[in-house]
Amino acid sequence: MPPKRAKQRLSGASAAPSRGRPPAASAPAPPAQRRQRQSDVQPGDPIPQPKKRRYRPGTLALKEIRRYQANTDLLMSKLPFARLVREIALQYQPSTEELRWQSQAILALQEAAEAFLVHLFEDTNLCAIHAKRVTIMQKDIQLARRIRGVWGGAGWV
Repeated sequence: MPPKRAKQRLSGASAAPSRGRPPAASAPAPPAQRRQRQSDVQPGDPIPQPKKRRYRPGTLALKEIRRYQANTDLLMSKLPFARLVREIALQYQPSTEELRWQSQAILALQEAAEAFLVHLFEDTNLCAIHAKRVTIMQKDIQLARRIRGVWGGAGWV
């Protein structure tokens, strides 16, 4: 503690140490004597946008997980999935025939595919956690598929 403050406390001049403020008895300065603030902002300058909120690492990932767990919408886009189904079906049909698909049939395939993948990733995550990791790897997917067996389905069968 500086010796100056120690002397003030010993003398009893004030109960609280002075922090660079004038004593309370003095009146505020007249408007002509007030100092003008110096600012870099000029009239006509654009209004600065507030900083974007920065979340801690992992917070947004958990928020996204909760959002997807709460809804029942499809995760993959319908049109690319339908194109994939038609492309795979072309490999199994004779070249003289053209297959026609009902939209409900493609939707049923998409529901089943998404349920299979979600369950596979759940098992994959458990394999990664068992290995004391938080990041899933290809070997976790391979292990999950091997444990399930050849016809490992969505898990509830």
